[in-house]
Amino acid sequence: MDATPATANSNALAHRDFRRFLVAAFLAILATQIQSVAVGWQIYSIARTPLALGYAGLFQFLPMMACTIPAGHLADRFDRRMILVVSNLCSGIASGGFLILALIGTTTIWPFYVVLALFGAARAFAGPASQSFVPLLVPQDQFPQAVAWASSTSQVAVIAGPAIGGAIYILGPAVDYGVCMTLFVTIAIVMMGIRSRSARYEAQPDTTVFERITAGIAYVWRKPLILGALSLDLFAVLLGGATALLPVYARDILHVGPLGLGVLRSAPALGAAMLGIALGQRALSRRAGRAMFACVAIFGIATIVFGVSQNILLSLAALFVLGASDMVSVYVRTTLTQLATPDAMRGRVSAVNRLFVGASNELGEFESGVTATWFGTVPAVVIGGVGTLVIVAVWYRMFPSLREVDRLSEVTP
Repeated sequence: MDATPATANSNALAHRDFRRFLVAAFLAILATQIQSVAVGWQIYSIARTPLALGYAGLFQFLPMMACTIPAGHLADRFDRRMILVVSNLCSGIASGGFLILALIGTTTIWPFYVVLALFGAARAFAGPASQSFVPLLVPQDQFPQAVAWASSTSQVAVIAGPAIGGAIYILGPAVDYGVCMTLFVTIAIVMMGIRSRSARYEAQPDTTVFERITAGIAYVWRKPLILGALSLDLFAVLLGGATALLPVYARDILHVGPLGLGVLRSAPALGAAMLGIALGQRALSRRAGRAMFACVAIFGIATIVFGVSQNILLSLAALFVLGASDMVSVYVRTTLTQLATPDAMRGRVSAVNRLFVGASNELGEFESGVTATWFGTVPAVVIGGVGTLVIVAVWYRMFPSLREVDRLSEVTP
């Protein structure tokens, strides 16, 4: 891929509020990943069925599906910074719920699903506010670079989080949840220190509340460029979501235990972080659309390799490539979505983006759990990878405007 070096006077990291935002984003992903390892291991240890892991994703997705679109409307009407403060405090409450379950030593599954639903709702409100807040922290010409830095910083947390979560799980799940609760409170404090404020946009006249709330959906539907980018990621990751079954691979196929599970979960993030750092230094400048399609295809191939592997080193390599290829998709999709949307609509369009991402991740976990129950774990992952390749081929023909995107910095509403 062609790239151009970022000059010193166009460095997104020079902005104080953006640096604070990166710290908050890092801690949020770190806490989420630590918590995910502990919850996944506990649920699978109790139920010993991949379907239980699938329901964990479903119970996070359902409140996200219900709350994300209204959350986008709130992000356009109220201060996005304060929405992030409140949502992270609610995430801390959810971690406190897991802490209580760990301390009382429950051996039933449904209380975990209840707390996961609360956590999913908190994330639903944080997602649109966070994505639509970043363009206000840096100049527009630095936004693609800011996306790369934000994505790579988050992926570093995804690397560290599972490893930390797996390591301290040895001390008991309560330690994991206590750490997460502390981190979410810290994030709220960091967000309070950001000086930038989002504009509050008044409701459009002669429109109903329903029309204003769903305006983001209508906007995305009218824009093939955005619709193609979001739906490609949705279906590719929905089908190729092998990471949901990592507890099964760690325990029953690769036999590496909870610490090995943490390492497996970190491998995709390591690949994503390394490529994200490279994009932060040398931004993708040409043929962005074709690069996105190519990397989603690589994502599908890496999923197939991981599915059939019974060697830990080959599995880690496949997950590394999977994460690196997914980073390009995230980078292009996020940049396109934000730059092709006016600020007055960014919260609602970001909500649609978050709903697509949530569907591909959390609903993808449910899909993986169901197909693993039906066909077996390895066939389910392989089928998902093949499905991803089919989606790439179909979307390449359906969305010519997406594949012809050249310079991301030239995209405008």
